[in-house]
Amino acid sequence: MTTPEHYVQEKAAASGSSFYYAFLFLPPERRAAITAFYAFCREVDDVVDEVHDPGVAATKLAWWRQEVASSFGGRPTHPVTRALLPCTERFSITAQHLLSVIEGCQMDLEQTRYLDYPSLQRYCHLVAGIVGEVAANIFGRTQPATLAYAHQLGLALQLTNIIRDVGDDARRGRIYLPISELQRFDVKAHELLKRDAPWGYSERFSALMRFQAERAHRCYDDALALLPEVDRAAQKPGLMMANIYRTLLREIEADDFRVLHQRTSLTPVRKLWIALRTNWRGR
Repeated sequence: MTTPEHYVQEKAAASGSSFYYAFLFLPPERRAAITAFYAFCREVDDVVDEVHDPGVAATKLAWWRQEVASSFGGRPTHPVTRALLPCTERFSITAQHLLSVIEGCQMDLEQTRYLDYPSLQRYCHLVAGIVGEVAANIFGRTQPATLAYAHQLGLALQLTNIIRDVGDDARRGRIYLPISELQRFDVKAHELLKRDAPWGYSERFSALMRFQAERAHRCYDDALALLPEVDRAAQKPGLMMANIYRTLLREIEADDFRVLHQRTSLTPVRKLWIALRTNWRGR
């Protein structure tokens, strides 16, 4: 019989996410906690990405809200919450943290466009900033300023995801690039929604994407500047993520943002090498 711990381990490993490589360097108790939390995030995110009927997806997210309430009442039923609940008190994981992640996924059901950057930031706060906060607590945090770093790093990682996934998201009918910025660079939504390259590519599109990448780089720089030196060693898994994702961003830039018809990724070996190098260098 599969244990909750085995279930979340399989969920994390099967995702192929870069986060998995950062988890490998944690001591067992912290690794168990972040793996369970990451599996929770994957479960609720998969509801939006894999359930094609919005009504069914909304019902599933409502079930997860109830499961969070039941779990913090001492009655978890899902393998993910059964694995996560024993970690919550030690690592300051609250029900509101989990509900915020669900709220961010709910936004994906109800909203396919973002008017401006502040609107997008609200979404990023829920699906990435909160995740960064919980992760920072699990990794080991002694300073309040480390939370500001974690939120800013979460924003940088999510902006990188958005850049990488412009084509994939458009095929799902979603455009995360703010409408005001599409208008500023004279890029039409229908150009992003077309499946066939090279129709969506233009100097206008490249300029728009350079603007997105420059902002993401500023977020990485701001995050690193916020991290207190005393917490730097404990937060190395987050720094691994920053280096992996920033390398990915630079790859996309070097390829002139050919993101409409393909999804740029790093090989597992390269991700592991970046994680190892970060572990050695400490930054």
